[in-house]
Amino acid sequence: MFLMIFVNESSGVKDIPLWIEHAEASADALGFADIIFPAFLLIVGLSLPFAINNKINQGKSFASILTYILIRGASLLIIGFYHVNLEEYSPAALLPKAVWALAITFAFFLIWLDYPDSMPKNRKHLSIGGGIFLLIAMAILYKGGTAEQPVWMKPYWWGILGIIGWSYLVCAVLYLFCRGNLYILITCWLILALINIGSHMGLMGLKFWVIGDGASATLTMGGIIISGIYTQLTARGKTQRLWLILSLIGIVLITAGLLLRPYADGISKIHSTPAWVFICSGITILVFEIVIFLVDVKGKKNWFKWISPAGTSTLTCYLMPYFQVFLLQLFLIKYPLFINTGTAGLLRSFAISFLLIALVGLLEKKRIRLKL
Repeated sequence: MFLMIFVNESSGVKDIPLWIEHAEASADALGFADIIFPAFLLIVGLSLPFAINNKINQGKSFASILTYILIRGASLLIIGFYHVNLEEYSPAALLPKAVWALAITFAFFLIWLDYPDSMPKNRKHLSIGGGIFLLIAMAILYKGGTAEQPVWMKPYWWGILGIIGWSYLVCAVLYLFCRGNLYILITCWLILALINIGSHMGLMGLKFWVIGDGASATLTMGGIIISGIYTQLTARGKTQRLWLILSLIGIVLITAGLLLRPYADGISKIHSTPAWVFICSGITILVFEIVIFLVDVKGKKNWFKWISPAGTSTLTCYLMPYFQVFLLQLFLIKYPLFINTGTAGLLRSFAISFLLIALVGLLEKKRIRLKL
C-alpha cells in the first residue's frame, strides 16, 4: 500500500529513472511500478483464507458467508466504478472535477466507515443513508466526455478497486465452494492461468465477462495457494520446508514468465500478459518469504511499524490520496518545480506517502477507518 501511494505520487515527477515508472503499453518491459498492483492482488489472496476461515470458525452459515463475500465484492466494484468515471469527467459538467471527486470520496467514508458498536443505530443509519444519497446525487450531476458529446457514467473499465473486487469475488466464491481444498484450488489456478495464456497466444477467441483474460484472478488465486501451503506446513510443524518450497515456486514462476515472454505478447502490465502475471507472482512470493523470515523468525515486526496503518487500514490509505490530490487541485496549488523533479521529487513522493499513512494512523486512534 505504501509503494502504491508512492508510485502514484511519483508518476508526475519529471526526470526520474525509467525503471521506476510504468512501462509503456507498447513496450515489452517491466517497470518497478508495474510490480505493485499484481503484488496487491496476490496479497488479497494471501489474506482471503484467513478471513473466510475466521467466519467459518465463528459458526457462520454458508449463506451468510456467501452474502458477506458478495456485499464486499460489490462494494469494491461501486468504488471502482466511480473512480473510473472520474477519469472521464468533463470540464463542461456542473461541478468542478475536484468538487465531484471530494464529494464521492466523502460519501465512501460515510457508507463504509467502521462505525463503533456503541454508536446509536439511528445515527449510524443516518450517516450511511447520507453517503448513499450523496453518491446518487453525484451520479445525477455527472457528465463525462466532451461538451459536444456528453456521456453519463459507464464502466470504461473497472478501476483498480473494481479489478480487485472481481478477482476477490471469483476467488472467494471458489474457495468457499471447494471448502479450502488445496488440490482443488491448485486446479482452479491452473485453469485461470491457462485462460490467461490462451488469451494472449491467440488460442481463445473470447474473454470471459467476469475474469477477462484471467490475469487478476490468477494472481489472487496464487496468493490463496501460497497461504494454504504456509498454513499447512506451519500446522504440521514443518516450517523448515517452507523456505525451499516458496523459493522453488517463486523461481519457477519467474522462469515460466521469461519462457512465455516471446510467445504471449511479451511483458506488459497494461495488456496483463502471462509473462507479467508469472514474473510478478514469483517476485511477490520471494519478497513474502523474506518478510516471513524478518517478522516471524527474526522478530523484526517493529521495522514495519512506521507504515503499519497501511496494513491495518488499507482501504482508508488507498482513498487518502484522493483528498490530497483534489484539495490541491481545488485550491489551484501546484508543487514547485524543484520538488517535482528528479531525486527531490522522489523524496517528496516518499515523504507524502509516509505522511498520508501517518495521518491514517492518527485517524485510527479516533476510530476513523473504512471497513468492507
